[in-house]
Amino acid sequence: MEISVLGIDLGKNSCSLVGFDPAGLVAVRRRMRRETVIKFCASLPACVVAMEACCGAHHMGRVLAAQGHSVRLMSPEYVRPYVKAQKNDNRDAEAIAEAATRPTMRFVELKTEEQLDMQTLHRVRDQLVAERTSLMNQIRSLLLERGHVVAQGRAKLATRLVELLADPAALRPRIHDLLKEMQDRLESLDRQIAQFNKEFTEHARADELASRLVTIPGIGALNATALVAAIGDARTFGRGRDLAAWLGLVPRQATTGGKPRLLGITKRGSKYLRKMLIQGARSALPTLVRAQTRLGAWLRGLSGRAHGNVVVVALAAKMARIVWALLRHGRDFDAQIQPT
Repeated sequence: MEISVLGIDLGKNSCSLVGFDPAGLVAVRRRMRRETVIKFCASLPACVVAMEACCGAHHMGRVLAAQGHSVRLMSPEYVRPYVKAQKNDNRDAEAIAEAATRPTMRFVELKTEEQLDMQTLHRVRDQLVAERTSLMNQIRSLLLERGHVVAQGRAKLATRLVELLADPAALRPRIHDLLKEMQDRLESLDRQIAQFNKEFTEHARADELASRLVTIPGIGALNATALVAAIGDARTFGRGRDLAAWLGLVPRQATTGGKPRLLGITKRGSKYLRKMLIQGARSALPTLVRAQTRLGAWLRGLSGRAHGNVVVVALAAKMARIVWALLRHGRDFDAQIQPT
């Protein structure tokens, strides 16, 4: 049995395998557990092993690559068109193997354990921030029900909460105790998020790629570590525009009366990275628009003919292209140089 391409549909416990021979015909169809998949692939001659880029794929890919196989990971949306009717796990594995043979297919680079660890830290921090925001909104609504209006902002809420808890007559005893517990939870979340921020800052200083990105206005330690963990050295992107498109920051186009017209951005790819880039662009825009640089001149011209939010998103897309240039060519940021 000679297998040239092996498609694996990964599952939590068991996986489906479909192997193609050199002629492109199905040579093997099997279903086995993850541990058995590793043993089965170890007995095969070196071949192309294809999987969807999903949970567990990078770990499996590193193990199979160490066995001498050529691992190809693909986005599930690129595999979907190759799935035949009556979708099941075997058909999915066959579609994965078929998609991996396409010459124009775009593959996902295998991530190292360090990259996956950093992405995990970002996910946990983002969850803590969401939990803190939800808790703050709940506290604000509880106080509003009792006639205490608190302005937006974490610092203002913390100050007002201390004042109310110090006044025994401001709240009923049970609500006083409840808000005290919520205040303790809020302070605990603040400490955890601050610890994550400290870790990101230390990692950005020690990592060569991340330390290069923090020189870009609007790209702090948080953005730099998240981008490096997601895209590495950007070798999988041929141009800066490809990275911006992967992040969903490139506008869609429509033709009206024979004339092209720009629409909103596609919002594809990672919502987290896109959110972080847009937030960074919004914070850096007031400084950059006043700078006497080529980037500042471009922003001033764009601000005169477009809405402020459009300018922010355009700057975020420009930042993504600058990130690609710095990672791909190993350069430091220069405000006078425009990315191509």
